[in-house]
Amino acid sequence: MTAAQTSLIETLKDRLGSKAVITDGNDIAPWLVDWRGRYHGAAAAILAPATTADVAMIVAAAAEAGVPLVPQGGNTSMVGGATPPSDGSALILSLRRMNRIRHIDAGANLAVAEAGVILADLHDAVHEQHRRFPLTLGARGSATIGGLASTNAGGTQVLRFGTMRALVAGVEAVLPDGSVHDGLTALKKDNRGYDLNQLLVGAEGTLGVITAVTLRLVADVSARAVAWVGVASPADALALLRRMEAATDCIESFEIVPDHSLQLVIDHLPGARAPLAGPHPWHVLVEAVATTADAESPAAIVERLLTGAIGDGLVADAVIAASEAQADAFWRLRDSISAAERASGPAVQHDISVPVAGMPGFMIAAARAVEARFPGTSAGAFGHLGDGNVHFHVRAPKDVDAETWYAEQALLITPYVNDLVVAAGGSISAEHGIGQMKLHELERLSSPARLGMLRAIKLALDPGQIMNPGKLVALAPARRAP
Repeated sequence: MTAAQTSLIETLKDRLGSKAVITDGNDIAPWLVDWRGRYHGAAAAILAPATTADVAMIVAAAAEAGVPLVPQGGNTSMVGGATPPSDGSALILSLRRMNRIRHIDAGANLAVAEAGVILADLHDAVHEQHRRFPLTLGARGSATIGGLASTNAGGTQVLRFGTMRALVAGVEAVLPDGSVHDGLTALKKDNRGYDLNQLLVGAEGTLGVITAVTLRLVADVSARAVAWVGVASPADALALLRRMEAATDCIESFEIVPDHSLQLVIDHLPGARAPLAGPHPWHVLVEAVATTADAESPAAIVERLLTGAIGDGLVADAVIAASEAQADAFWRLRDSISAAERASGPAVQHDISVPVAGMPGFMIAAARAVEARFPGTSAGAFGHLGDGNVHFHVRAPKDVDAETWYAEQALLITPYVNDLVVAAGGSISAEHGIGQMKLHELERLSSPARLGMLRAIKLALDPGQIMNPGKLVALAPARRAP
């Protein structure tokens, strides 16, 4: 612990009380490792403010002392974006105590939630007002609103509602000098120059600390239909999506799953079983909803469309969930893929996007290219086919030493995959952010113009480089007080 950290910690204890400053190593330890267990950091303390004023005080004091801060919510980052540096140079700024839903305006379809609100809790709260927040993902039980906004999270409903950026109507944040940006008012028109709210969304905590957001809500679901579909190829899956979209506007989710990913989940998840009787190389999970009682039943619409697709040979087999429990079971299969793959052995994960029309071909060609270039690996993609974002994972050969494989082969696989993505006109980060995992690849593959703008924005707003160091933007290290 540096002298500057010691002084800052004691100052904050005096101002905020011991509850806001955690220094016990056992309490800190769980928050030093990322969700995948790939990144390990060190921190002398967790700072846990309860209000925006507390955050402002902490950031101002940290800026004066030259002590970096790593904002952290549910610690569900897939790219090491909330893990502190391994040298112990930063303190963790936890937003988990800031977990109030300040206001729900059902008439205006808006909610104001603090950064530490857990996504599932927000879902429950707005449901009581006959509304819903249309973003969901597998980590909804632990992911926080501040983290979702800071990473511009996506999820399974992007097809209809867009990413977090489209769902954030206002932002409150503490900037690197301790000043507060109050942009929570959801204005339809605001032409006062740069969109400061959107600059903070997706900035991964490198430009300030998001403390609260105003979120867009939509009407609650009155009925839904969830179907599991077997298809021969990603091309057939996309053709099915286009057919369904042309016939109805009620499709909210359309997820593609290769059979080998489904089998991993079945092996990993107790009681899980395949929804369809026969084998299928690819599977699709479809959800359609109605928001008014007088609308046509989503189940009737989906059944009609799938019956026609089966008759035309586009779909091999399909089943529509007969109950909410069965619908949830279908989704559990999809949401458990990452955990099942993590349990099955070492793998490198790539959250990528390419133009939607080119995604089916990319999924097949890229997997074949990787497996040919790195013998013994198993490559495959799953996820949000309809918005051109899939999770492209490469699993290690069986019985390899995980650390050796990560240190040798994985370091070669990721650049190879990313080169394929860029060649296809895509992005190496679709919804998980850059964090520290993709920091150098972003620098390698970005144009000088993009890198110059990113660095200029970062240095203009955070000249002391105290906000989430080592994430998103590669910069020369700032000089620190001893």
